[in-house]
Amino acid sequence: MNILVLGAGRMGHGAVFDLVRNGSEVVSVTVADADLKKAEVVSELTDASKVTPHRIDVANNSDVADLMKSHDAVISCVNYWHNLELTETAISTGTHFCDLGGNNYVVDSQLKLNDQAKASGLSVIPDCGLAPGMVSILAMHGAKRFDSVDEIHLRVGGLPQNPKPPLDYQLVFSVEGLINEYIEPARVIRDGKVAEVESMTEIEALEFAGFPELEAFQTSGGTSTLPDTFLGKVKTLDYKTIRYKGHCNRFKAMIDLGFCSSEEMDINGKAFVPRKVFAGLLERNVPSDGLDLVLVRVEVVGSKAGKASKITFDIIDKADESTGLSAMMRMTAFPASIIAQMMVRGDVTQRGAVPQEIAIDSDTFVKELGARRIVVIER
Repeated sequence: MNILVLGAGRMGHGAVFDLVRNGSEVVSVTVADADLKKAEVVSELTDASKVTPHRIDVANNSDVADLMKSHDAVISCVNYWHNLELTETAISTGTHFCDLGGNNYVVDSQLKLNDQAKASGLSVIPDCGLAPGMVSILAMHGAKRFDSVDEIHLRVGGLPQNPKPPLDYQLVFSVEGLINEYIEPARVIRDGKVAEVESMTEIEALEFAGFPELEAFQTSGGTSTLPDTFLGKVKTLDYKTIRYKGHCNRFKAMIDLGFCSSEEMDINGKAFVPRKVFAGLLERNVPSDGLDLVLVRVEVVGSKAGKASKITFDIIDKADESTGLSAMMRMTAFPASIIAQMMVRGDVTQRGAVPQEIAIDSDTFVKELGARRIVVIER
C-alpha cells in the first residue's frame, strides 16, 4: 500500500514513523509539507528508502488532487480547517481519508459527505487521533460487552514527566488548540439528553498507581461524535482532561480575568488581542520539549444478563527515548496510521463518511495498539 501523509510536524512525523516501522504491507510513504525541509527531515529520521518528501500547499486543490491520485489512503496531520476541502478532494480522487480532527463543526461537515464517499467506494473517517479518536473506539470496545449501557466516562491527559510550576504542564500540541479546549463548551449526555457543560468545571480527583495526585475536569472536543452515536442508548457520557492537581484553578483564573478573550483592547493608544498575547506568553514560558506521558481511562457501566457491571480500560504511555517519539506523538499519530492501514487492507468494510467508533473494529484496533507497545489494561 502507498500512503500519503499531509503535514511534517510532530504528528506527521509520528504517522510516517509508524507506517514505515509497523506497516508490514506499506510499500511507500509520501510526506508532504509546505516546508520541504521539514518533510526531508522526517524522511531522513524514519526511512529514506521508503519515504519520499514532497513540497505542497494543501490549499492548492489541484496539486493536492494530483498527489492523492497515486496513493491508497491519506492521513491529514495539518490544521483542522483544511480537512473539509481535503476530504472533498479525496472523494474526487477515490482515496481513503482520515485525519486528526480538532473541530466538531468541521467533522459535522465531513460526515455530511457520506453519500458522495459511499458512491466513490471509499472510507472517510475523521477524528482519528487520541481524543477524539482512540478513546472513542475504546468506548465502543467496552460498550459492546454489555446488553445495555448506562454510563461512559472518558478521562485523558498529556502531561510532563517532570512537572514544573506554575502550571505543572508542558505544551504537547498547539497552544491555540489548548485554549479552545479550555474555553469552548463540552458536549455531553446528561439524563439521556445531549447537553453542553462549561469547560474547566466539575473537577474530580483521579488516581493512577505511581503518580501524584491528579485531577480531571470538563473540556471541549473530546466526545466528538459519541453523543450522537450513543444518544438514546446511555444515560450519561462525558469527557474530562487529566492534569496534575491545581492546574485547573490556576488556568481558569486567567480565563476569568480575560486573558483568553478575542476581543480587541486599546491600551495607551495601542490595540491588542488578549488571547494572542496570552498564547505568545504560554509558548514562551511553558516547556514544550521535556519527556511527556499520556494517561487514558475509559469507564463503561452497564448490564449483562441482568447483572450490573463496569469495565475500565487504562493506558499509561511514556515518551520513547530510543526513537525520539513523544508519548503524544505515539498516542495521536499511531491510531491514525493504524486506521489508514485498516482502510486499505479491507478491515474497514463500511464505505462512506463514518465516525471511527462505528467504522473501526475495536478488537483489531486494540490488537494493533498492543503490537506498538501501547498496552490497554482492562479491569
